[in-house]
Amino acid sequence: MDDAPGRKPWEAFRPDAVIIFSDILTPLPAFGVPFDIEEVRGPVIQSPIYSEEGLKSLHPIDLEKLHFVGESLRILRREVGGNTAVLGFVGAPWTTATYIVEGCTTRTYTTIKTMCHTAPHVLRALLSHLTQAISDYIVFQVESGAHCIQIFDSWGGQLPPDMWECWSRPYIQEIVSIVKNKCPQTPLVLYINGNGGILERMKATGVDVIGLDWTVDMEDGRKRLGKEISVQGNVDPACLFSPLPALTEEIQRVVKCAGRRGHILNLGHGVLVGTPEEAVAHFFEVARSLKYDTLYQDRAVDSKLVV
Repeated sequence: MDDAPGRKPWEAFRPDAVIIFSDILTPLPAFGVPFDIEEVRGPVIQSPIYSEEGLKSLHPIDLEKLHFVGESLRILRREVGGNTAVLGFVGAPWTTATYIVEGCTTRTYTTIKTMCHTAPHVLRALLSHLTQAISDYIVFQVESGAHCIQIFDSWGGQLPPDMWECWSRPYIQEIVSIVKNKCPQTPLVLYINGNGGILERMKATGVDVIGLDWTVDMEDGRKRLGKEISVQGNVDPACLFSPLPALTEEIQRVVKCAGRRGHILNLGHGVLVGTPEEAVAHFFEVARSLKYDTLYQDRAVDSKLVV
């Protein structure tokens, strides 16, 4: 794995943190789930797991097969020095399982959702195996140099809240417990795409930071989550295609709504393909220029004008 995808943005924009360029599926072959990347379909798992027989192919994660991830983290941390945090990256058990069960990218998740009712014992066994493997992978990344880990339950938002409570939250919570026991100083961030309906449930996992996607109002999210947990986000990635003054206003709005403490300014999802590099540079310039006293003085004036 080349560290350049993490290093080059740092060289260009000097953010406060850089994340290793990886993929949710990267660790799968290390515990018995090989996959191919096809030009049109993307990742394809030739032998999806949805039966007890399929579970027999799984084995404990072999971290030696992921040595390139550890090496990339060590190189990246050395190159960015002590002024920038290095973030690790993992997929949550449910999201990882969607690929393993469906066999490829899907928009409906019908196979795995049906499995919740037709073969719950198989799905629970798969999720439990993934929980241990992902926990070990996180500890491996921390020991290789990651300061913080982001857990992406990207497709958790495809579940109704009660099903997420049953099929995703307990496994994330177990990961948090394991990692906090072994790496107590390592912050954990949880991001779910489409998380507006489950913010409070996300908080119950015990993570340190909740990533808000752009569909959640930052002020409302703050009120619902409370002051004791930090938040990340949540500028709409599409705003980076807007005129720069409009982007400036949106960044300022998000920061004002987030409050004075416990906020990591970021997009509400990844940078979209085709995003102008000028806009990315502007995002960082505006972020560095913000002064809380000025922002909140302006907000106080705005509030007095509202009758």
